[in-house]
Amino acid sequence: MEFASERDIDWQYAVNVRVPINVIRGFLPHFRSSGGGAFINISSFMGTTPAVPLGSLYTMSKFALEGLIEGLYYELKPQNIRLHLVEMGGSEDNNFAGNIRWSESGGVEAYERLSGKLKHLMATAGPEHKSKPQEIVDVIYSLAVGENQRFRNPVGSVTHALLEMRAALPIEQFMGKIEANFQ
Repeated sequence: MEFASERDIDWQYAVNVRVPINVIRGFLPHFRSSGGGAFINISSFMGTTPAVPLGSLYTMSKFALEGLIEGLYYELKPQNIRLHLVEMGGSEDNNFAGNIRWSESGGVEAYERLSGKLKHLMATAGPEHKSKPQEIVDVIYSLAVGENQRFRNPVGSVTHALLEMRAALPIEQFMGKIEANFQ
């Protein structure tokens, strides 16, 4: 975050928060006149439990999205408008690591070391660490057709494991376990 440009900070917030706001605002009149509807928002496990260093701006934007959608729940439920969050990590075939906007480290050795470890971890992550695209599609479909009414919808074994660990441990222990992956 320290060396991110203002443009990159604004872009991150715009993509993950402002765009959903604008889509929701655009559809609300239609949903009200139709007697209801549903918004399915794509979030991340990082919107509930930051578990990857150097992702503070991404995490900020996903936390904001989670807060926005949870807050809107109370405003829109009386109008028969459902809200859902799909929370996942990386998936096969999406090249998430290749699409990251890495900020320059400014020559700070601690950032360079951490960045190197994170890039290596992402480059070597096997299929067992990624969600299958069909699994994501199935969750979104079940929400779209109303078979699934859950508000939060974690997808993938890594997401489930992180959320379970976060729920089971005091925050200091959880953060220590995450930090140990990057020592």
